[in-house]
Amino acid sequence: MTRKKRRLYILLLCGLGLGSATALTLTAFQDNLVFFRSPSDIMAEAPPAGRAFRLGGLVESGSVERGGEYQGRPAVRFAVTDGAHRVPVVFTGVLPDLFREGQGVVTQGLLGPDGVFRAREVLARHDETYMPPEVADALKRSGHWNPAQGAAPPAAEWNTARPRS
Repeated sequence: MTRKKRRLYILLLCGLGLGSATALTLTAFQDNLVFFRSPSDIMAEAPPAGRAFRLGGLVESGSVERGGEYQGRPAVRFAVTDGAHRVPVVFTGVLPDLFREGQGVVTQGLLGPDGVFRAREVLARHDETYMPPEVADALKRSGHWNPAQGAAPPAAEWNTARPRS
């Protein structure tokens, strides 16, 4: 075997090793990748069955029901809205202290075949001025907020927000 062929084989083996390592890494990341969707996104295109994602928007006023049960555990039921559409959510666990109606929320879980989102985790807003970037993007896409026209609408108005003219 000539020196030139040996270098070529070593280069090909290194490329094969690097490609395999990249493929394995991307495969491992695929299971942990979680996409954000707003209620309007879900109505436009349903996510794949069994695929975890984040649902974000506002907790719809009057939708919080405490004290029910889901799979034998205490559950909280509420709806997440972006002003145009709503998605019912059921969560078993301890809600964050800042969770309340009319506030921004990001939930992570799965959408059931019955259209109810089963949340494994619920994240609430930090303070009155914080808005998760995903929620801000969803409000912009739905036409409820245009940054060129001023600050975002107050959280209490997000449920009932109408597109600004």
